[in-house]
Amino acid sequence: MQFKYIKLEIFIPESHFKQLQDLLQKIDAGHIGNYDSCLSYSKVIGTWRPLEGTKPYIGEHNKISEEEEYKVEVTIKSENLKSTIEAIKSIHPYEEPVINAIPLLEVGL
Repeated sequence: MQFKYIKLEIFIPESHFKQLQDLLQKIDAGHIGNYDSCLSYSKVIGTWRPLEGTKPYIGEHNKISEEEEYKVEVTIKSENLKSTIEAIKSIHPYEEPVINAIPLLEVGL
């Protein structure tokens, strides 16, 4: 089954949210019907442990980090997945950004 839309979940520090929001608008992510710039975000707590050989944006090697960050959810057309991910990674401060792509059966039901 081909999915026309994908929901992206993007985890990003609050300091970079506005830059992400501007980027998503520029590349027309979050365009649903006669509305654009549609996204939602919420504060979450993320945890991770940078291993040897990494260059963490936040945290120290071999120590568990715990920080507030935003979980941003936005709907995109499936055909734009690769270019959207590349654009997000170009402004994301994390060495290994967490971006989940979830196929959607329908949007705006």
